[in-house]
Amino acid sequence: MIADRDRLATTPAHDVALSCVEAGIEAATPERVLRESISVEEDVLTVADSQYDLAAYDSVVVLGGGKAADVVARELERHLEGYLDRGLVVSTKPVATDTVETVAGSHPIPDADSLAGARRIFQRAQGLGEGTLVLAPITGGGSALLALPAGDITLVDLQATTEELVESGASINEINAVRKHCSAIKGGGLARAAAPATVVGLLFSDVVGDDPGVIASGPTAPDATTYEDALEILDRYDVAVPAVVREHLEAGVAGERAETPTDPAVLGHVDNHVLADAWTALSAARDIASEAGYEPLVLSSRVRGEATEAALSQLAIAEESAATGTPVEPPTVLLSAGETTVTVMGKGDGGPNLEFALRVAVERSEGIVCASVDTDGEDGGTEVAGAIVDGETLSNPQRGRAALLENDALPALEESNAVIETGPTGTNVNDLRVFVIEA
Repeated sequence: MIADRDRLATTPAHDVALSCVEAGIEAATPERVLRESISVEEDVLTVADSQYDLAAYDSVVVLGGGKAADVVARELERHLEGYLDRGLVVSTKPVATDTVETVAGSHPIPDADSLAGARRIFQRAQGLGEGTLVLAPITGGGSALLALPAGDITLVDLQATTEELVESGASINEINAVRKHCSAIKGGGLARAAAPATVVGLLFSDVVGDDPGVIASGPTAPDATTYEDALEILDRYDVAVPAVVREHLEAGVAGERAETPTDPAVLGHVDNHVLADAWTALSAARDIASEAGYEPLVLSSRVRGEATEAALSQLAIAEESAATGTPVEPPTVLLSAGETTVTVMGKGDGGPNLEFALRVAVERSEGIVCASVDTDGEDGGTEVAGAIVDGETLSNPQRGRAALLENDALPALEESNAVIETGPTGTNVNDLRVFVIEA
């Protein structure tokens, strides 16, 4: 999975860190997850603890989007061979499928393909009857890949708004609150369009807390946020958006536009199942650490905030373990997941995991190895998953500090031969971080 792994695994600690990363990602792949969470027997589809009588439906269709939606669709074809009639999903680099059509869109900024794909999915959802079962793969990245602006908002307006939000330092919950109120398909829009068909959301969570209303901006879920919340977020982070976007949100506050559904009863025809999340990856990584003879400790699955600040906090715990054996005696592996953010001030290349790793490398702590990756294989807008570092990664720590100021972590880590490349992994359950502390 990890390209040039032998070069990166320079010590046993590096090897363990990389093994934890690989195990975490592998555990969250649709192949593994669907094998463990869905089954079909005697015309009955079981999803987690729910059952659906396939013989009771006239047709079974797949509609969804996200970075892993295409791979989920492919696996659904395998599990539901002979039952699926048709489908359409949008992803970044679609895999080959037989029954379900897969089309490409853009992430993290939506493009014309994202718009075209979302419009086609929305149109296919409309007019479905009670005799249709809709299986909806919804995964991380769906907010950009399912781009269907509401009202008078254009794709260009949506692109500008998304770019400003992503660089503002706002959390994904806050970013998606705005996105939901600028979209016809998010915030329960897809599920409402599909009514009265039965909709089964198959969710791969890339958000802290696993709220179906936040994952991919909740196309199949109720929304706890409001137009007023969206405006407040723009003001709090001083996000400059096109005038038509602000006017749209203000019209919503004034009651001139319908609010996203907050009452779950409005979407009574929908079941949402979170099939994979950060704990899916953390549990697998923890098992690998234990098998390698290390005492594993999960710090949290809900880490958020600025990447560099989170890096210092977690490094401090690793240093404490190395020095005093608190909170855990080495040899140990500290694990965490979640989603950190970057307030972009410079014009460099990087992402939250690259900044996390570079901030750890700058400190040059002895005896500690850190790997930080995005489980989808693409950190921020880069084509690398993250990086693995230790106290000797940077020959010039000042160069690393300067790179952080310019949000230019990628070149600095590439120069140090520290980047982790996996290519698209086919899953997305957010960030995974590993600290290995030797005895």
